[in-house]
This record gives sequence, C-alpha cells and structure tokens, in this order.
Amino acid sequence: MVSADRSAPALDPKDVARAHRAVEPLHNQVYFSPEQDEYLTAVGLRPGRMCYFAGRAAPMGAVGPGAVTATFANFAPALVARHVPRAWTLAGPEQVVTARLDGARASLTRLLGGAEAVAAPEVAELAGLLREACTVLTPEGRPLYAGHADLPWPEEPVPALWHGATLLREHRGDGHVACLLRAGLSGLEALVTHTATGRGFTEAAARATRGWSEQEWAAACARLAERRLLADGGLTEEGLRLRAEIEAGTDELSAAPWVHLGPERTARVIALGRQLSARLVENGAYPADTFTATARR
Repeated sequence: MVSADRSAPALDPKDVARAHRAVEPLHNQVYFSPEQDEYLTAVGLRPGRMCYFAGRAAPMGAVGPGAVTATFANFAPALVARHVPRAWTLAGPEQVVTARLDGARASLTRLLGGAEAVAAPEVAELAGLLREACTVLTPEGRPLYAGHADLPWPEEPVPALWHGATLLREHRGDGHVACLLRAGLSGLEALVTHTATGRGFTEAAARATRGWSEQEWAAACARLAERRLLADGGLTEEGLRLRAEIEAGTDELSAAPWVHLGPERTARVIALGRQLSARLVENGAYPADTFTATARR
C-alpha cells in the first residue's frame, strides 16, 4: 500500500496507474486534433510533425534537436532534426505556447460536447483536483515537466484541465524515461517492447509516427532477441518481466500526486477522468487503427 501518512488511509498502488490512464486522454487528444495544426500554423509553423515537436518542446524554450530527442525519448533523431530548430525561425516559443493552449481549449471544448458541456461542474471539479494534485510535483530530473511547470496556470476550467493533465503526463513521462534507461533500453527498443505488449500503438502506427524505418525497427528487434526479451514478434517471459518492472517503477515515481490527494479524491479523479475521456473517444478523438484494441479499453 502507498501512503504518505501512516495515520491516513492507504492508497491502492493500482490507483496510480488507473488515475494516469483516466486523465491522460485529456492531454494527448491534442496530438490528433485539427485545432492544433490550425492554431500553430496560424503563428507560422508548418503543419504536421513540426507542430507536434515545437508545440510540446516550446515550454523548454528554443531548444535544439538533441534536447527534443532526449526528452521525447522514442523518436528517430533524423525525424526531429527535420523540424527543430527550423521551427524557431518561423515562430518563437512564447507564440507557440499560447497557440497550443488555445488549440487545446478549442479541441477539448469540441470533443467534450461544446460550450454547454464544458460549463458542467464536473469539468471545473476535475480541473481543481488536478491542480491540487500537481502542488507536490517537483522538477528535479524532469526537464520536460519542468518546462511546462514554469507556465502560469490558466484560470478558465477547460485550459486549466488540459494544463493539469499535461503536467501530470510529462512528470510521469520523465520518470518513465529514467526507468527505461535503468532497464538498458534505447528509445527505439522501448517503443518496440511497448508495442509488443499489445497495449499501445500498433506497430505500423509506432513506426510511422516515430519516424523509424523498417530496417531500424528490425535491427532493434534483433538486439532484443539477443537479450532474450523478444521472440517471434512477442515478448518472452523475461521481456514481460522487464516491462512489468518498468511500469511498476514508473508508477512508483509518479505516485506523489495521488498519495497527496488520498484514496477518496483519487477515486473521484478516476471517475471523472474516465467519464470525460470516454466522451472524447466517443466523439472521435483518435483515428482508427492507431491504437490496439487492448489499449482502447
């Protein structure tokens, strides 16, 4: 059991992952929304990958391709270098940050059902809970989170909801990268093993969105097979054990906000997050054939 105070009710460790899965769609829907390209191209960026890389990296400033590759972790360096640093010659980081938040507000409003739907009290309630959860997050060793944490909190419920979900996502993601490094997995190897679990991207979507060639993917599979982590395209018993250790370590490093909220408020986050995230999915937040059926459940 996880508890910050021995006198307080213990948090079920499984609720750390449950809370993350419930909330993350409120953040990551932006990567598939037309509003992101609309708002980011309006300030000068090129549509598609440039909007993604610059939008997510902008809170760190006008960083180069090395910093983006390092913090994003599983993208092909050549793909990143095609868009960064050129993006900063077209739009400054502050412009990109503002446009990205405006795009997130627009996409969430649409996907949640319009102005009347986002004015519902549960949206403001969840935004408030996430803001409280984020009060215990710390920046040490978490560069992508730290950049986003320097941004001011929006006052309106919808952008505040997105900002809170983003901070939690990037904080957890930074910790996840640390666990992958400890496990001795490169960014590509981490992507291959995660895809092999059947709980994320399909292989085709993973290669296409992350910029890896068939040859690079095959070479990574061969290295993983040599380590007896992969066989016949699936994880071996050792591979499954390693992935389980990585996920457990990631949960441990991202438990603080949920321990802070405690079991009752964390359960409320899970309930509200699932409710709102389900609405996003129902309203077409994600393209077909991007995620496996298991990941969509």
